[in-house]
Amino acid sequence: MTTAVSHTNDLPVLPGRLGNPDQVLKTDPRTDPRLVAACAPFQLDVALPPVPVNADSPLSEKLDFCAASEAGMTTTFTAQFADLPAIPNVERRTEVITGVDSNAINLYIHMPQNMSGPLPCVYHMHGGGMVILTADDPGYRRWRDELAACGMIAVGVEFRNGAGKLGNHPFPAGLNDCTSGLQWVFDNKASLGVSKIIASGESGGGNLALATCLQAKQDGRLEQIAGVYALCPYIYGSWAQPGKELRSLYENNDYLINRDQMGVLASVYDPEGKNAKNPLCWPYWATGEDLRGLPPHVISVNELDPLRDEGLTYYQMLMAAGVPVYSRTVNGTCHAADVLFRKAIPDVYAATIRDIKGFADSL
Repeated sequence: MTTAVSHTNDLPVLPGRLGNPDQVLKTDPRTDPRLVAACAPFQLDVALPPVPVNADSPLSEKLDFCAASEAGMTTTFTAQFADLPAIPNVERRTEVITGVDSNAINLYIHMPQNMSGPLPCVYHMHGGGMVILTADDPGYRRWRDELAACGMIAVGVEFRNGAGKLGNHPFPAGLNDCTSGLQWVFDNKASLGVSKIIASGESGGGNLALATCLQAKQDGRLEQIAGVYALCPYIYGSWAQPGKELRSLYENNDYLINRDQMGVLASVYDPEGKNAKNPLCWPYWATGEDLRGLPPHVISVNELDPLRDEGLTYYQMLMAAGVPVYSRTVNGTCHAADVLFRKAIPDVYAATIRDIKGFADSL
């Protein structure tokens, strides 16, 4: 006779820090071990040290924190691209334009050599919370090279940041620069050999890609954008006092980035907090009417990212508004890993490049 065994106490363990508050990137069984190895030399495989400022700290102290963060991130991410072989058959040039605020803007243009016929253009906005890092950093130069090598034109816009080397210019300075650069690329499609424009970026650049599209709708310029490909978008804005609606902010907190850090960057981008629910500043707060009629989108997220669920929520909002959209989750990866960790996870990096190309070709 067989006796039934009760498993009533064998409840499923919640993932990440929801199930174990002491969980860190290197101990989470979901993490790709190659990422752990790449993060370990910079102590990014464990919990981050406490952030020395908060959203209510004096602006001067927050700017100092941002400058230090920029220096540290530049060192870390530059190492991820060191000693890689150069990508051949890519032409590179810089165009300097004047933005709507009468400031100079660098556009970094990468295209295949001896290209024939018009090609899709990825208009790229870099990460850094709209506050730090630059389009001329080694990782972003490589990103544009890789996009060009697979048969597209890549244009990186050097927008003004809220802090760091390209600061201190709060919202809407960076967005204004992105819309100015988009206008220039659109006006010069024929001479550049551009068939269509895909707005794209990761993290803060994902915010700007989405916001640039929302701005284009408001301005009656949606014909300039054929599609949007946003990776791990940083769009919620309320990280200093988050609600419980976004589980990943708790599940994956301190995996490469954390809520405290993001709350500080957000307060530098919008120092007076006047734009907390403005979708051009924080697209998470867009309404159905804001989204209706937008071109096709892709929302790509990382499984182990605190920002994962805000991206997935935006994907659901786009679907509800009738926008053609699909979403992908890059499993085993932390925030923006498929853009930033080229040496550690080359297959994952290449898959994201291929997906952008496939999306562009489908439009």
